[in-house]
Amino acid sequence: MLDFGSLLLATALSGACLSGTLLAIWLTARQARFVFTMAAGILLLVLHVIAFWQYGRNAAPWLGQLTLLLLVAGFFVILCSTAQYLDRNWHRVVAAPVLAVTVLITSVTAVGYDGLGFVLAYSTVTALLVVTASMFWAAGEYDRRILAAVTMLSGSAAISFALCALVLVVNGQWSLGTVPRNWAEDLNTAVVVACMTALGALTISLHHLRTQRQLTAQTLTDPLTGLLNRRALTMFHGNTRFGPRMALAMFDLDHFKGTNDLFGHAVGDTVLQRFADVVRKHARDGAEGFRLGGEEFAVVMSGIPPLDAHEILCTIGAAFGAEIVVTKLGPLRSTVSVGICFGDEHAMTLEQMLLAADAALYAAKRAGRNRVATADAVGDARFREPELLFA
Repeated sequence: MLDFGSLLLATALSGACLSGTLLAIWLTARQARFVFTMAAGILLLVLHVIAFWQYGRNAAPWLGQLTLLLLVAGFFVILCSTAQYLDRNWHRVVAAPVLAVTVLITSVTAVGYDGLGFVLAYSTVTALLVVTASMFWAAGEYDRRILAAVTMLSGSAAISFALCALVLVVNGQWSLGTVPRNWAEDLNTAVVVACMTALGALTISLHHLRTQRQLTAQTLTDPLTGLLNRRALTMFHGNTRFGPRMALAMFDLDHFKGTNDLFGHAVGDTVLQRFADVVRKHARDGAEGFRLGGEEFAVVMSGIPPLDAHEILCTIGAAFGAEIVVTKLGPLRSTVSVGICFGDEHAMTLEQMLLAADAALYAAKRAGRNRVATADAVGDARFREPELLFA
């Protein structure tokens, strides 16, 4: 049977291997900074375990200080890793209190109250673990299974450290002269071994999840404009039945080929980006913008009445017509033609909506461009004649 010292060294070896694995993953994906930070945090905990073992053999005050500082620093760095992954700044809020506690721990340990130092360190770690779990819950957009795993992991470790602090307080062990040895410490060692392993596995899973999300986003996003692309339109609305209060509009930038030929493709790209910015700025909730390819765009509107949808399109067209792109040949203004099809009680498919909106778009072009036209399927006749967007 392993004695306590052997168990600590086995824990340190396991943690070192885990830290090395995370570091190897980071070397293949340098943009995943949270993986590197987690590896650093686990490495600090490995050094804490080694210092803890040495302190049990040689209770030098400086070694006790180092043991406790490594413990607090390790869990603070793990908190920083969580903040990096979730893009939160909570670690900055707790940095000052943690620094103040480390100074206090160093002070009380230096004068012989290492037991009090352990109580302060365990209490600080408990708080850091609670904050770590809270950050995930506050994020909200993550899979609940991940949230449950993080909460169970952080919660179990927090409870074990809280019990360690409580036992020392109840027993009045303010000055130890060695490492604490009680049932709570034995429980904490077992919990930390399990949590450290689970923490590494969870970090790897989160890395894979983020990579998958990034690849999905790249697949569904137009790199030039940042709007969703045609593939995203098919994925999100391929099975949509377009009923009342739904609409699909198609946009085509007027004379765009001439813009490219006269001003150059760099200016043409700027015009496309400006139009995408206008769509993002003026689209309401329930309106999604897509770049179909070239100078063609689409907007899908859900839960928006026909009059409001028509107003959105007119606003987008007028705002884009007012945009000025500075070029070497002078200021450039562009316009856009729009065709819109409204859903109805027949619940049209995406393909039917695209065909109808495309037909309306060409009607707007034939009428002189810089206009919005509505597909004939719409019952409101006041929208059927192509309407000028920008004078």
